[in-house]
Amino acid sequence: MDYGLLMIGLALVLVSYLVGVKKQTWLLAGFNEKMIKNKSLLGTVSGLLFFLPLGLIAIINSFIDYAHEGTILVVIMLVLLTVVYVFINRRLMD
Repeated sequence: MDYGLLMIGLALVLVSYLVGVKKQTWLLAGFNEKMIKNKSLLGTVSGLLFFLPLGLIAIINSFIDYAHEGTILVVIMLVLLTVVYVFINRRLMD
């Protein structure tokens, strides 16, 4: 069991709750707030469609011990990040 990965997963689930449910978009960095039309939808998309699956995958992977587990987590993270980035650029930007 990897306790470091478990803590990271729990932190991502907490951020998912704060951003997706409580709509605290100030926790998100790297976007221009003036260009976002709907900040509530931004919180839902980034919190519940990016941080929550990534946190759950990190928690699940913390219990599994197999070769190349870090590589699988990075690939899943990059795929989720790409999907969320494309959605935000197409749906939420002016």
